[in-house]
Amino acid sequence: MHNQPVVIGVAGGSGSGKTSVTRSICQRFSDQTILVIEQDYYYKDQSHLPFEERLNTNYDHPLAFDNELLVKHLNDLLEGQQINKPVYDYKLHTRSQEVIHVEPKDVIILEGILILEDPRLRNLMDIKVFVDTDADLRIIRRLMRDIKERGRTLDSVIEQYVHKVRPSHLQFIEPSKRYADIIIPEGGQNHVAIDIMATKIENILLKHK
Repeated sequence: MHNQPVVIGVAGGSGSGKTSVTRSICQRFSDQTILVIEQDYYYKDQSHLPFEERLNTNYDHPLAFDNELLVKHLNDLLEGQQINKPVYDYKLHTRSQEVIHVEPKDVIILEGILILEDPRLRNLMDIKVFVDTDADLRIIRRLMRDIKERGRTLDSVIEQYVHKVRPSHLQFIEPSKRYADIIIPEGGQNHVAIDIMATKIENILLKHK
């Protein structure tokens, strides 16, 4: 009988430093130990929509995500089964034809802006973390990322932030903080919090042996 993986949710607003926190935790362990599942790989397929319509998608809204598939995949991993993780194409604004073959590991980190918003996902988590970062830092990070990595213009990023990102953050993401077991201010720079998380994971892994 294999031990069921431990699921750690890492939530927080766009640009809060969730990925830095996840990366810092992962660096403490071998690749064999931790599997990262990113919620933003699970944006809904939009191939049935014309390209113009896809551009209007609010990616910071709960309805943008295929949480049905995410919940199914997490349950499969918890039962020791492999999954094919979807890939999202940000240039075409729909799901890619590619998938990533993933095998279960001892620890699963589920990372995403809205993972604490969905009770089905919360119920699968052993530890729920919220990375809490000031709005000004978050928008600067988002600007840099979207312009550098996603080929966006400054104007389009700002417009999206004002009309979609900020309202969704206030309506859905910020309120989900109340479900967190641990709140980490300032993301990946918070070495004390990351040490505590790593120690907690080590203790869990020792119990599994």
